[in-house]
Amino acid sequence: MNPQPPAPTCYRHPDRVTGLGCTRCGRPSCPECLRPAVVGQHCVDCVQQADADVRPVRTAAGAVAPTRPTPFVTYALIALNVAVYAITAAQAGSIADNDRSRLFRDWDLVPPLVGHGEWIRVLGAGFLHFGPLHLAINMFALYILGRDTEMVLGRARYVAVYLVSLLGGSAAALALAPALSSTAGASGAIYGLFGAMTVILLRLRQSPVQMLVLIAVNLLISVSLPGISLWGHLGGLATGTIATAGILFVPEWLRAKTRESARTIGWLAIGAVAVVVLVIIVAAGVQRAL
Repeated sequence: MNPQPPAPTCYRHPDRVTGLGCTRCGRPSCPECLRPAVVGQHCVDCVQQADADVRPVRTAAGAVAPTRPTPFVTYALIALNVAVYAITAAQAGSIADNDRSRLFRDWDLVPPLVGHGEWIRVLGAGFLHFGPLHLAINMFALYILGRDTEMVLGRARYVAVYLVSLLGGSAAALALAPALSSTAGASGAIYGLFGAMTVILLRLRQSPVQMLVLIAVNLLISVSLPGISLWGHLGGLATGTIATAGILFVPEWLRAKTRESARTIGWLAIGAVAVVVLVIIVAAGVQRAL
């Protein structure tokens, strides 16, 4: 009489007897190690192998599109702006009059002070805000625009576009705003995101009309209301638009043959915009110091 063959056990858990198996590789598997599939059920190793064989979905800029996009950079930028505002409010002892704080006075963009060597102002001013309403409006706009821009461009290029837009706004304000003006706010960077989203829509062959109308309305408000830096807004809009066009269109115009070369061209375009902006900042700063 032939002995009865041993009962099959799970290939990952030898102590578990099972009558189930993977319909892809045939290995016996316990219920814990099986996942539902279109046909039958697959073991966890086959599921992982199948996921690895699937080519990642990429955005128009070549960034890998996450299945559950979480705009970590946008959240971090919002948190940084809120933290700087909280510091200025605490120093001033006032939520509304936070511009009286030491940090605000050290960072707001006053052209003659920049010209005398206080270069931190061209960057720091982009994280200051005049009161809670100014902060709330800018952070809401950053949240709305930043999420999609970050997803399409990828985190690194999104940060680069944001910063070059911020500096572009500061460069325009430094060069063209009244000498004794005080400029502060993330609006330059946010207008850069307006421009970036317009370029993204064009690259995706979608209508940019709504975005253009929104930009026009905001520029009209900038012109109509006193105390708003029109030049800072225009500078951020121009640099953000040009930098994003450099990422999304210039590689195609130059007929980049690989994804790596397209990414390199995009970064070079951002770098070129940044160099021009920095030259304007230095030249305008020297001029304001005279």
